[in-house]
Amino acid sequence: MTQAEARLRQLRELGLPVAEQALRQAEATALQARAQHRRVRELVARGFYSQAQLDEARRVQEVAESQVASARLQRDSQQPDGIEVALAQSALEQARAALVAAQTRLGYAILRAPSAGTVLTRAVEAGDTVQPGAVLLTIAPAGDTELTVQIDEKNLGLLRLGQPALASADAYPGERFAAELAFIAPSVDALRGSVEVRLRVPEPPPYLRHEMTVSIDIEAARREQTLMIPAAAVRETGGAQPWVMVVRDGRTERQPVRLGIRGAGRVEVLEGVAVGEALVPAAVDVAAGQAVRTRAAP
Repeated sequence: MTQAEARLRQLRELGLPVAEQALRQAEATALQARAQHRRVRELVARGFYSQAQLDEARRVQEVAESQVASARLQRDSQQPDGIEVALAQSALEQARAALVAAQTRLGYAILRAPSAGTVLTRAVEAGDTVQPGAVLLTIAPAGDTELTVQIDEKNLGLLRLGQPALASADAYPGERFAAELAFIAPSVDALRGSVEVRLRVPEPPPYLRHEMTVSIDIEAARREQTLMIPAAAVRETGGAQPWVMVVRDGRTERQPVRLGIRGAGRVEVLEGVAVGEALVPAAVDVAAGQAVRTRAAP
């Protein structure tokens, strides 16, 4: 491309002035040749010169006029819209296109991560041929530590940005660290019936690693002096009307309930059950109205 740019600059800065100067010289030579031809013709008419000398003068004049025409064409070709400039401009555009193509090919050989981070895995070696879409590297981006979890879509209504949470790694079950709900995906995974959420970890423990399995408890709500029952006692929790089998006056009774917040293995009951009432676990197959005896838990 440098050579093409130099050629175009040469035509603009040097070629046109030289061509114009050559045209002026050719025109001056032609003017002199025409004057000489007239003089020789007059002398031939008077008998002082021969016909051969007139023929020579005519030849010199024709050569001079031919040189003028050639110099004019050369000058015109080096005008801004002339053929020489057009060819040089075309060569420059081709060189620029070749440079862009070379830079594009070079770009294919350079890997650029979307953000700074740490390389976790490398699936290729230097010099390998790869196909579009192939995974070459796995990178953990630098920045805040986040936990990614899939939440059942039935619990989506309980989630709010900024909710606190406690997490623990399966490899360190005795250690817990704080997290905060920072992202709720705008769509639900139709295949799994879940929604992706991410939690920010303001102070990640040193043992936390990428792809580590963790358990997370998100605080969806907090209430004091509420009635909590074992989740295993609630039947049809996913239906329109959950219910429990309660024992009243020595007999079982099907009792619809309105549930509130849910915890690990326990659920809040807002309506339907009173404090102290005995419940039959959902795993026990017992019909309503059946006589049963209850006993105090050990």
